[in-house]
Amino acid sequence: MKKLLSLFLILMLVVSLGACSTKEAANEGTEQNNNSSNSTDELVPEDGAELLVWESEGPEGEWIEYIAEKFEEEYGVKVTYEAVGAVDAREKLAQDGPAGVGADLFAAPHDHTGALVASGLVQNNHIPEKTKNEFMEAAVDGLSYQGIVYGYPTAIETYALYYNKEIFPEAPTTYDEIIAKGKEYNDVNNNKFAFMWDVGNAYYTHSFVAGGGGYVFGQGGTDKDDIGIDSEGAIAGAQSMLDLKEILPVNSQDSTTQIMEGLFDEGTVGAMIDGPWAVNGRKESGIDFGIAPLPKLSNGKQQSSFSGMRGLFISAYTKYPNAARLFAEFATSEEMLLKRFEITQQIPPKKSLMEAEQIKNDEYVAPFLEQAQFAVPMPSIPQMQYVWEPYGNSFASMWNEGTSPEEALGNAAEVVREAIKAE
Repeated sequence: MKKLLSLFLILMLVVSLGACSTKEAANEGTEQNNNSSNSTDELVPEDGAELLVWESEGPEGEWIEYIAEKFEEEYGVKVTYEAVGAVDAREKLAQDGPAGVGADLFAAPHDHTGALVASGLVQNNHIPEKTKNEFMEAAVDGLSYQGIVYGYPTAIETYALYYNKEIFPEAPTTYDEIIAKGKEYNDVNNNKFAFMWDVGNAYYTHSFVAGGGGYVFGQGGTDKDDIGIDSEGAIAGAQSMLDLKEILPVNSQDSTTQIMEGLFDEGTVGAMIDGPWAVNGRKESGIDFGIAPLPKLSNGKQQSSFSGMRGLFISAYTKYPNAARLFAEFATSEEMLLKRFEITQQIPPKKSLMEAEQIKNDEYVAPFLEQAQFAVPMPSIPQMQYVWEPYGNSFASMWNEGTSPEEALGNAAEVVREAIKAE
């Protein structure tokens, strides 16, 4: 029995040592994988790989088609572009991904990151340290969730003030100037307005709330339990927004982006809030326009816009992860992002391109960079999906029906809180 017990103990010791060696080897392998995850030197496209990429229609799609051609020349992988709006990609992938017909890569705004991760729709960024080193911190943070980088940054954007130089020879710096101009210039029957913006769109109108000291979520947009859209500062900011009703006496449905851009191009709108994506359209219209940072509010504070990051994400359902990773890195190279800027006029968040002559000396880009210093990143936590509709509706309610900011914003905040509780 003693001999058997001794043999048993020796056997257990051998097994234990073997297990430790196996665990150490596994850890070493994991460490090697983590280290190699920041290099595509060993990445080779899978045999027969083909990629489907979703991106918005228009200049962004044109950019993807350009990259697809160059990528196929470089790696021999065919890439097909399909026009799917960046804000629509998440829902479409949730349906198409499991069926095996979804995109391998897709574009999405950074505020979708949390929901994409929570839904299990995306893979990690395979070169996180390289991305952190080469891109602006705000862009990397926006495309990360709980400290892990998921997206590949393609653009950083905010909005600013477009102004017609025939109506405003100099860019207005305060809303008091705009209101004064509206009193002498406006002619509602002929669609002449000193100022317009997409009133019912929370993306733009939050800038008034933020200027008053309001916020969406606390802790830099990460605390889902601290909702600030009905805070004292938010209410004050919304009231300053309502001061503009005097010179924009139309329903919010008659002051949308499409309508205001059309009137601006006709020369009947003096100024409007819009993003860098609108530059090319205004150039094509032939209107003599300029761009400037947003004006100061009646409280003397700078209007604080939302900033957003755009990025490419790799689908969790892709059959060709190597090819997809190669494409993501190829698309976010300095050369390809500079090409994106040329096509879309969207600011590339790559540090090395901040000093590129065609970017820093562009009269239509510099104002957005200036406004960016007053911008607040849109929260990217999954709960942000509950905010947009009730928040936008609250502005429309205030504007169209005369609902008080306290009531309208309070109702919106309650809808968000209830949605979070129901998770």
